[in-house]
Amino acid sequence: MNKMNLIYKIGMLLLVISFVGCSDEDDTEIGNWVERSVFDGIPRSSAASFTIGNKGYIGTGYDGDDYLSDFWEYNSDGDYWAQKADFPGVPRSSAVGLAINDKGYIGTGYDDSVELSDFWEYNPGSNSWEQKADFGGGQRRSAVAFDGAGKGFLGTGYDGTNDKKDFWKYDPNSDTWTEIVGFGGEKRRSAATFEIDGNIYLGTGVSNGIYKTDFWMFDPNSETWTKKKDIDEDIDDGYTILRANSVGLSVGGYGFFTTGYNGGALYSTWQYDPLDDSWEETTAIEGVSRQDASGFNINGRAYVLLGRTGSLYFDDNFELFPFEEFDDED
Repeated sequence: MNKMNLIYKIGMLLLVISFVGCSDEDDTEIGNWVERSVFDGIPRSSAASFTIGNKGYIGTGYDGDDYLSDFWEYNSDGDYWAQKADFPGVPRSSAVGLAINDKGYIGTGYDDSVELSDFWEYNPGSNSWEQKADFGGGQRRSAVAFDGAGKGFLGTGYDGTNDKKDFWKYDPNSDTWTEIVGFGGEKRRSAATFEIDGNIYLGTGVSNGIYKTDFWMFDPNSETWTKKKDIDEDIDDGYTILRANSVGLSVGGYGFFTTGYNGGALYSTWQYDPLDDSWEETTAIEGVSRQDASGFNINGRAYVLLGRTGSLYFDDNFELFPFEEFDDED
């Protein structure tokens, strides 16, 4: 935790205390969601997304009938969408997206026939795609991917037969994959991650019908994993935080898991404090409950968009303000 984030957290704590202490009758709830510009493309679930600068990028996915390959850019400053060059691989869902050194990447996934292993690079300057080396771990869907220390990392997921727990490092300079060791967690698919102070936190997901409770921190510089407390350890009704197909976000030094699936689509949101390795339920997303949504973290701001509930697919887009007073009118 760097000094600025510590100062920020102290400020936020004082803000919460000031709200709580206004009066015994004050039921102010902290945590707010604001609806932003609706996605211009077809409503869908299981799309791949990444962030470069002040823009979010999203594409592929499934709309209930077709697997998709269109690709879109969200301008967070202007709150508008622009269509970009289509993803050139086969249309797919449940792929991964990540960004490394101002280039975006989409790979793996499922095309309604087989799990995939191809990997593609997007250049926002030229609005063009280039195929790169296939993922070193082989075909899979519903994996997780993230960047750190100038490299990309991809792991977990489902290969068509088994759930996975391996992790691989991608070097964009040499266009090569190398397996990394040290993850002591369980096999899973449909997990979620978020980043705080350069470290990646991984949790949730499902395997063999069991929702996973183990929670891990990864340091991309040392390429080491550290086990944290299980996500349900200090929660009386722990099953409410357990889920798969959720979205991981971070704002102001805190992490968040929101939406997802556990016996049905969810809208609940949980906030993680890395200072004391603890979880607290916060304001649920104000949209409809959903699974297989996507997310952006853009310059300290966090967004949840798209997803589905049953056969109903969404094109809405919400920004999370975790330290503001709840307002159901925005």
